[in-house]
Amino acid sequence: MKKKLIATILAASLALGMLAGCGDTGAVDGENVQTENGSGAGADNEDSSAAEGAGAESSEGAENSESVESSESQESEFEIPEVNIEPYDVPDTEAFAFVHDMKIGWNLGNTFDAFRESPFANELDSETQWVGIATTQEMIDDIQEAGFNSVRIPVTWHPHVDENYKISEVWLNRVQEVVDYAYNNGMYVILNIHHDNSEEFMYPSTEYLEQSVNYITAIWQQLAEHFAEYDEHLIFESMNEPRQVGTAWEWGLNGNESCKDAVACINEINQAFVDTVRATGGNNLNRYLMIPGYDASADGATNAGFVLPTDAEGVENKLIISVHAYTPYNFALQADSESGSSSAFDSDTARFTTDIDNFMDKLYNKFIKEGVPVVIGEFGSRDKNQNIQSRIDHAAYYVAAARARGMTCFWWDNNAFTGKGENFGLYYRRGGYFIFPDIVTALMKYAD
Repeated sequence: MKKKLIATILAASLALGMLAGCGDTGAVDGENVQTENGSGAGADNEDSSAAEGAGAESSEGAENSESVESSESQESEFEIPEVNIEPYDVPDTEAFAFVHDMKIGWNLGNTFDAFRESPFANELDSETQWVGIATTQEMIDDIQEAGFNSVRIPVTWHPHVDENYKISEVWLNRVQEVVDYAYNNGMYVILNIHHDNSEEFMYPSTEYLEQSVNYITAIWQQLAEHFAEYDEHLIFESMNEPRQVGTAWEWGLNGNESCKDAVACINEINQAFVDTVRATGGNNLNRYLMIPGYDASADGATNAGFVLPTDAEGVENKLIISVHAYTPYNFALQADSESGSSSAFDSDTARFTTDIDNFMDKLYNKFIKEGVPVVIGEFGSRDKNQNIQSRIDHAAYYVAAARARGMTCFWWDNNAFTGKGENFGLYYRRGGYFIFPDIVTALMKYAD
């Protein structure tokens, strides 16, 4: 890393108010920022994997304009735990070698996925709406230098399309520019459809299925053609956490008829995505594609109704299961102010690690043993009053457990550090350094 912020310095800085809290407005650089909190949270789910698929996307606590001093002169007071997990039997195939080579990933969160209902005079301003700063080549260089080999770029498209779903050339070119920051560095890049899950665009129910398929087909037709010359380092992910927004089962299937209908519709939408991309030919014929189930949870992918799309004739083992899991929920995602929330995690204690093992074993048994790779496209743990050592332990155990089963993980980084929101930030974009370097060290120790 070019710069290193020692956690003890950060804690002192926060105590002194160097990082002024943004509060609930998520103010960034003196401007008000619309809050998007997607973690409507599976708190009511029946098991401890409640946060699987709960999107930790919030602008609350996004960075503000005050700088934070960095230091390389003091040693960290934190320890990276020793985690020993016996490797599972992972298929020796090209697809699993591909996922292994992705190593570990980082989400450019709350950036191109940001949106608001009223349009901007300059649509490119939406990139900075939730994080307050535009993405640069130097930022991606820092991410790569830290050891991340993959970047996921969530993109919300609907504010940038016309009535025929044609994507704005200005917006698409800017997305491509940032894709190129990572792609030209030799990194893997995941590009998706993110906050377009609504009745106006994509909504998994029979009532809105035709419209949803039309929207998914239109967007992916354009993206597949635009990025047709990119090699397998560019991965397409059909959509983000598809679910019936606003229902009691938004963050967890309960087996009712609406849930069954949603799962069936997601199967059809995923199939339309695969068919559309493959039909463009060239590199898209063999490009790796990521496929989520309901709310991108492990349960959404392992339930009996979910099926992988049928791939094009002659194309084999090019589909990857996409899962999000902020697990265990009470530690990783639940707000500190809520009943049952915990700020503690110990990688040596089974009661802390069981939830992680259970959901990963479900994925291993359903997919990996059968030759289908899995990528955990979002995970992490929110800061809870500087519980840094617990977050280090969690990061180490989570990645070690995933890699032992042949999976690759992507940390959700929303550039949020202060206030009462979902503070998943690791890399301070304005300063160009990591606020929590020891968490990064823990991730890298077990990513290889």
